[in-house]
Amino acid sequence: MSRIVIVWAALVALMGAADAAAEDKVYSLGVLSQRSAVLTAQYWNPILDYVTHKTGVTLNLKITRTAPESNAAIARGEYDFVYSNTIFLPATSAQGYRVILRPAAESIAGQIVTLEDSPVKSIADLKGKMVGFPSRAAFVGYALPMDHLLRHGIEVAPVFGGNQEGIMGQLKAGKVVAAGVNNQVMRDFAARENLRYRVLWESSPYHNLPISVHPRVPDAVAEAVREALAEMETDMEGGKILAASAKVIQQKPPYGFQQAGPNDYRNYLDFYRATLVKDIE
Repeated sequence: MSRIVIVWAALVALMGAADAAAEDKVYSLGVLSQRSAVLTAQYWNPILDYVTHKTGVTLNLKITRTAPESNAAIARGEYDFVYSNTIFLPATSAQGYRVILRPAAESIAGQIVTLEDSPVKSIADLKGKMVGFPSRAAFVGYALPMDHLLRHGIEVAPVFGGNQEGIMGQLKAGKVVAAGVNNQVMRDFAARENLRYRVLWESSPYHNLPISVHPRVPDAVAEAVREALAEMETDMEGGKILAASAKVIQQKPPYGFQQAGPNDYRNYLDFYRATLVKDIE
């Protein structure tokens, strides 16, 4: 009997050590490059600190310089969690990232915009002109507007800015006559930069960037992170953090995240199956 007790005690000790090791593990959250690294960190780090405090799951922010670099990391499965709508690309979908959350904010749309005082009055005026895009990896900033231009026989000379705000800066400086953008990022950028612009075209709405989890992440960890983020807006401390982060980028309410699944993003897959754009990265 004493031998059984000793063996059982050893087994319990081993299980406890395994649980402690799991708690000590650091999980990564990769965020699609849309804004500058500084703004992205200012927005996300307080949110991740809150989740770590609430759940004991340590989350570290990972940012790449450009969206194509982010997609390459997703395709290699480098992130445990990821905030990106490029997980639906054929090149990245093989990793099997699973949608668990989406922002509570309104849906996003692709836009083609120009400066308010631009002589450009319609997308037909863009034929042969230099038009800016964040990168070939941008869904609402490149794939949607370029697909629309191709379907209307409007060939443009594309210029790429690396990320959303990079190409918005080029538009502001007059280096391109128009730009393909995310409507919300454009609105927030214009508010911060006191920039006046006109919308030449806008796509149908799509749910904003989801938070997804890699299959290797234990279910208990994924669920703890999901619950903490989903309940953050209604928690007094969490709500204050979300509002403060939103102020950094001039984001409008509602803030926070709500639970979601793959079916909420089916129109992304439908688009990729039918698009005329062939050089999406």
